[in-house]
Amino acid sequence: MQAPQSKEEKQLDAGLEGLITKVHDLKNQIAAFINKLETEYETLNWPSMLDNFALMSGQLNSLKQLLRGDKMPALRNFVLFPVLLSQDPDPHLEKLTEGRVVSCNHDLVPDYLRTKPEPEVEEKINLIANKAANVNIETATKQLNSLNKITSNLLDIINSSKDEWENDAGQKGSQPQTSQQQDTTNLVAAVTKGLRLRRPDPSMQQMQAGPIHSMQQVQNPRPGMGKMPSAIKTNIKSGSAHPYQRP
Repeated sequence: MQAPQSKEEKQLDAGLEGLITKVHDLKNQIAAFINKLETEYETLNWPSMLDNFALMSGQLNSLKQLLRGDKMPALRNFVLFPVLLSQDPDPHLEKLTEGRVVSCNHDLVPDYLRTKPEPEVEEKINLIANKAANVNIETATKQLNSLNKITSNLLDIINSSKDEWENDAGQKGSQPQTSQQQDTTNLVAAVTKGLRLRRPDPSMQQMQAGPIHSMQQVQNPRPGMGKMPSAIKTNIKSGSAHPYQRP
């Protein structure tokens, strides 16, 4: 028969259950974001990425508040250690870890239950910490000012790009323009008043009208000329008396 749980054990179980839920939600959000980066990289834009970062940041803050809450016991006071190490597959462990850990063996336990970084990582951290401790105040101030300047420039670029994206989004949401008022005014003025229309070239007009005018002259001669004169002249004079006239 199992002994009844104490108040602290009940509080630990409830806190761990909420912690597992928060971590599961954060894991799903990170997996969805990675999937979006791998499948939608051609159409992915910066506002969408900012939305994903905001969701992950909110879930991290929620997880931090849960760890700092009154209902969550101090996890640093508890020790986690494996009860059994085995090379045989564990279906329950595989299900809990979604197939990442098949068995709790000697190779995986040092990595998954490690409370300190690996020796190589710890050595690099110590080198960086010693280097940061040896930097004098003047150099640190210059580097800090340079970093603040770069950050300020980046914020200006981001804010400017944000304004452009919002303007583009507003223009896409509005009805597209299908006409220009100035073009419409010019077209109406051209039809009604002939405004801005090119006048015909007089030389070209004369060249086009020349053959037609010549044909009209041939078909319709000018009225002043009449018929062509004959080369033989006839001179008819009236006689004083008719030769066969009766006396």
